[in-house]
Amino acid sequence: MDDNRGFTLIEMMTVIAIIGILASIATPNFMRSIVRAREASLRNTLFVVRDVIDQYYADNGTYPESLQVLKENGYIRKVPVDPITTGTDWILILYEGEGAVGIYDIHSSSRKISLYGTPYNEW
Repeated sequence: MDDNRGFTLIEMMTVIAIIGILASIATPNFMRSIVRAREASLRNTLFVVRDVIDQYYADNGTYPESLQVLKENGYIRKVPVDPITTGTDWILILYEGEGAVGIYDIHSSSRKISLYGTPYNEW
């Protein structure tokens, strides 16, 4: 009797093929969950920054000239990073009136389309 123990080549190939199929099924779901997390982070960041802009306006009677002004005055700790573009290159909507110019609103600078079918720069 042979005491050869181990797996045959066919058994190993079958196991590797099954693992490959399972991985190919799981990868798109994993990638979609990453996009969902970034979208949730973007929504939260936009909500917080817009709220901070409103607080600055309520305290000072004018809109901030830049996001850096919000940082310097202690409204935020640092200029937020856009989770979609991973940069601080926000689209700033300016308010021009009464001789003053300031940031009225903020949007993502990404041109990508969200999972909901709307561009991120329209949020």
